[in-house]
Amino acid sequence: MRLDVFFGVQQLGTADVQGRVVAVIDVLRASTTIAVALANGAKAVVPFDSSEDVVNRAKQFERRDVKLAGERKMHAIPGFDLGNSPREFTADAVEGKTILFTTTNGTAALTAVQGARDVVVASYVNFSATLAMLRAAARGGTDVSIVCAGRDKQFSLEDSACAGRYARYIAQRLTGVTMNDAALACTMIDRRYGDNLTRLFNEASHGKALEEAGYADDLVLCGSVDAYPVLPVYSDRQITKLGPERER
Repeated sequence: MRLDVFFGVQQLGTADVQGRVVAVIDVLRASTTIAVALANGAKAVVPFDSSEDVVNRAKQFERRDVKLAGERKMHAIPGFDLGNSPREFTADAVEGKTILFTTTNGTAALTAVQGARDVVVASYVNFSATLAMLRAAARGGTDVSIVCAGRDKQFSLEDSACAGRYARYIAQRLTGVTMNDAALACTMIDRRYGDNLTRLFNEASHGKALEEAGYADDLVLCGSVDAYPVLPVYSDRQITKLGPERER
C-alpha cells in the first residue's frame, strides 16, 4: 500500500484522494480545535471556506442550536461566538451545538478533499484514536494520504512533524508500505523533535506568531498528546465523532 504526505491541497491530484483514507492535519489550530469541540459534546463541526458562508448557513438553523466560530489572521472573527482557540470550546460553550467553522488553513483543506473513502481530522491531541483507524486501513491494503494544511499555502513545520509521527507509526511492523519523499522527510522531522513539542512549536513560524499574538496557552493544549481521544470523521459536509452512535 502507499502512504503519502502532501504539503497543502494544491499538491493533490484526483488519484491521491480517490478511494483512499485521507487524514487532514492542521495542528495549530483547526484540527486540535475540532477534536476538542467534539470531545466536549459538540453535535457536529461544519467547515466552510469563508465567514460569509458561515453566516449564510447559520440562517438555516435556529440560532440557539449553532455556534459561529473561526479566525482570520489568528484572531476571532468579529460577531462570531468563538474564535479558533481550542480553549474556548468548553462543554459549556459547545455541548449539543453544531459549530459552523471557518479558518485560514484547516477548513479550506477539509473542504478541498473530495472523493476519499474516508476523511479524518488528525492532530496530536487525538493521535492514538486516529492512528488506530489509519493503521487498520493500511493493514487492509487501503492507501493512505496525509494532507498538511500548512500556513497560507506554505510548508509548516508543526503539521509536517505531526504527519511524520503518523507515517512512522502507521508503517511500523507492516510490510509492503511505500512512502513518497514527503512522507519520508516528515518522519525525519518527527524524529528530530520526538516528544519535545514545546521546542517544535517554539521553532515553527506559526507557533512563534501565535505566541506573539497572545495564544501561548493554545500551544500547550495543542501539544497535549492524546488529551482528547476522539476520531473526527468528515462526511456529508460535516465532521462528527466516530462512536457507538456513528459506526463506519
